[in-house]
Amino acid sequence: MIVAGNTRRPRNVDTPRAAAILYGDWGTSKAYVIGLAFAVGGYSSFWLIAAMCLLTALVGVNYMAICRHYPDGGGVYASVRHRSEIISIVGAFLLIADYIVTAALSALSAFDYLGFSHPALCAGGAILIIGMLNIFGPRSTGGLAFLVSVPAALVVVALAVFSIPHLGQAVQNLQPLSGGFFKNWKGFVGVVLALSGVEAIANSTGVMKLNAGSSEAKPNVSRTSTPAILWVMLEVCIFTALLGLAMHALGGLTINSADPHNPDVDAPGHPGVRDYMLRYMGQVYVGGALGPLAGHIAGWAVSIVFFLLLLSAVNTAIVDLVAISFLMSRDGELPPQFQRLNQFGVPNLGLIVATVIPAVMVVAISDMGGLAELYAVGVVGAIATNLGACSTDGKLGLARWERYLMFVTFLIMLGIELSLFVDKASARVFAFTVLAVGLVLRGLAGEVATRQKAAAIAAAARAASLPPTTNPPLFAVKPKEVSGPPMMCAIRGLGKTLDFAIDEARQTDRPLYLLFVRSLPALTEADYKRKWQEDEEARTVFLEARKKAEGHPVFPCYAVSDSVAHTIVDITATMGASYLILGAPERKGLAYLLRGNIIRDISDNLPDDIHMLVYA
Repeated sequence: MIVAGNTRRPRNVDTPRAAAILYGDWGTSKAYVIGLAFAVGGYSSFWLIAAMCLLTALVGVNYMAICRHYPDGGGVYASVRHRSEIISIVGAFLLIADYIVTAALSALSAFDYLGFSHPALCAGGAILIIGMLNIFGPRSTGGLAFLVSVPAALVVVALAVFSIPHLGQAVQNLQPLSGGFFKNWKGFVGVVLALSGVEAIANSTGVMKLNAGSSEAKPNVSRTSTPAILWVMLEVCIFTALLGLAMHALGGLTINSADPHNPDVDAPGHPGVRDYMLRYMGQVYVGGALGPLAGHIAGWAVSIVFFLLLLSAVNTAIVDLVAISFLMSRDGELPPQFQRLNQFGVPNLGLIVATVIPAVMVVAISDMGGLAELYAVGVVGAIATNLGACSTDGKLGLARWERYLMFVTFLIMLGIELSLFVDKASARVFAFTVLAVGLVLRGLAGEVATRQKAAAIAAAARAASLPPTTNPPLFAVKPKEVSGPPMMCAIRGLGKTLDFAIDEARQTDRPLYLLFVRSLPALTEADYKRKWQEDEEARTVFLEARKKAEGHPVFPCYAVSDSVAHTIVDITATMGASYLILGAPERKGLAYLLRGNIIRDISDNLPDDIHMLVYA
């Protein structure tokens, strides 16, 4: 008897948490986009911000449909792959470019808000520290984003409330756009930054709660994804537009054109206010209403909340970069080195790339405007690829209006992407560099796969030339009466926990299931079908257990999972075990703190009728 476990992650993310994950990336845009828009359009920048908000709403509506039709996550890489592997690769590398710049730009903006004298160096150091923390496993971005998003939303609402009395002055200061369509289109393209993060919700549908009446065979998560997108979309659009208008009430803002390609914004006593505009608005508007001390406190409240929210976005970008590089390596699109895991189940090479490149980029560019140019080309390209593929997919059950709306949005996004390529030389070079490096790595991965296939064919030929042998079933056991419900032992390797479980099963005369869970950061379809005979470590453990059992009924259970605690609980309950035996974690100190307590996670979710025994 061989048991295969459910390898899919638990669908336990509800609407508030899904919205928090999305807000942790999408909601951060207002921290920098408002100031950047003023640097482009001055006191007429509200019209650019309003147009951007309309486009953001349009993209959000389209992603409601995408999330409904792709409930297993994966974003642009998954939704396009069945149409064209090449297009999916292009979309994936554009998304990688977006994540790289997201980490760099978010970190730099975080330290700009705190007013550090060398924000680029601090941002690079912060990215490296966050990357090192992820050596012990991906941090819980959902929980962190949820904790940070609540105070961030409250701060934004409070800032909007204090801004409302100044809207009359803002309208008086508001100027019409000038310079013709192409000049204003160029300005609009330069501020399309609030779109980043929408792919985060498409990537997260695989862990969202299912609709009532749906199942894993036919999943549907629209009742989770649609409200999450709607809530965050409305917050981003309404408050970005409101604060963007209220900014015009600030007097004395001047555009510093020392660099015509990357203008800054100065305010009286606040040079470079472009990069911390919300903090400055809090100081002025709250201070004007409640006094200078209250304004100073409000400025620091805005700075601290957005500092934490932006660092959360950095962590999310690094985790997503590691996951997509690992997934592409498993699909043979990147070299196999990207899927080699450390002892904590994290691909070291993918983590190094996801950490070092953004850190180097933020130090090298060290300017929000320069990063913003690179930022847009990645996210706009990824969204355009996703919308174009989905809107032209005849097999996708879109309503006619959804398909037309999605195609029109695709054309707009394509126009923005082409404009970025034409007008922004640095964005063009960056995008082509990412795609070129990606295609080179894909070629190397293809060569490795060809060599491995040739080696496998040669090995099969050698095996065919050998005389046939008859081997007894690996887990044939002596006929023996056993009583009582089975016991389950989750094992990571050979050791005293395995010996204890076998002795306990023998003494109590119960069958024993040995569960080996192979932890991976992301899963492919091949992982769902993987067997323990293909896993050298699991095979060694199970064969040694057979010897030690000496005929006692011991059965192997094997699963590949990106959620170990859930898989252990799921298989233990499925097999009807009355006891679950776990080995005490050997990690101490910092590693234990950063990895978290898997035993606690299992205990919190284990049914009450299953006893848990931790062998230390």
